[in-house]
Amino acid sequence: MNLNLVVLLIFSVIGSTLAQTDVHYEMVVAQDGSGNFSKIQDAIDAAKAFPDKRITIHVKNGVYHEKVRIPEWNNLLSLIGEDVEQTIIIWEDYFDKIDRGRNSTFFTWTLLVEADDFYAENLTVINAAGEVGQAVALHVEGNRCVFKNCRFLGNQDTVYLTGENSHHYFSGCRITGTTDFIFGSATAFFSRCEIVSKANSYITAASTPKDKPFGFVFSECKLVADEDVELVYLGRPWRIYAKTAFLNCELGQHISTEGWHDWNKPEAQTSAFYAEFKNTGGGAITCSRVNWSHQLTEEEAKNYTPENVLGSWISAFVSKE
Repeated sequence: MNLNLVVLLIFSVIGSTLAQTDVHYEMVVAQDGSGNFSKIQDAIDAAKAFPDKRITIHVKNGVYHEKVRIPEWNNLLSLIGEDVEQTIIIWEDYFDKIDRGRNSTFFTWTLLVEADDFYAENLTVINAAGEVGQAVALHVEGNRCVFKNCRFLGNQDTVYLTGENSHHYFSGCRITGTTDFIFGSATAFFSRCEIVSKANSYITAASTPKDKPFGFVFSECKLVADEDVELVYLGRPWRIYAKTAFLNCELGQHISTEGWHDWNKPEAQTSAFYAEFKNTGGGAITCSRVNWSHQLTEEEAKNYTPENVLGSWISAFVSKE
């Protein structure tokens, strides 16, 4: 074999080996220059694609004015903030600003998660556009994504969860909004979250695909409202097979006595599935609920566990709580 070719092959192998070993599984983002990066997106872009184990990006306190994207190839990625109230990602896109036609909503995100197995903790994500129409703070397309002790703050369409085979878990999070501010086709379980309505409107707008057993499930959550908010519906169907359930939640006085709305889609009254179980509070009186909603039995309620709703993968996270 030609000597030059042998040398070239040796250096190629060495270079490939070094490239594989030069993988950082722990990175720090800090605006003061004390970390590996000063911007969150720069750290994400530096992360190895399709890693063999989880990569964790620690984000120091600061206000990060960024539109952050977690691409599909950056799976097994964690973003861990230093303090939920002081580690803030903020942007201000909205429907008319994007101006890309009827689907402009889906480009307005502050944080976009396209990757599977994403984990976020101690982060505040804000769409700061104000009351100007559709303006997404969190947009999730991946599967098996977990959000713990995070805040998602916005107005209309704050949290968008999409993907007919996607499953997500929210634990101890705070979500604020005005209209349809938790919406989409994914299956999601919200555990001990605070849901804050900022206007008389609708909390959820599920578009659960037909034949999916669950859509949005809220367990032991607290529903509160800003001052002067007094008429809020638990949900309305973006698509007619919407599924949403509230179990063991505290419902504030602002929740409508009817509870649910059909979005002027009469067919949804027989195709959608809206349910409650043992809720408490001024908004939990069920005697005037729409007659096409459901009060779960004890036996039915037993099916609404994180593992049954999302799959066995969530057990590892739930067991640590």
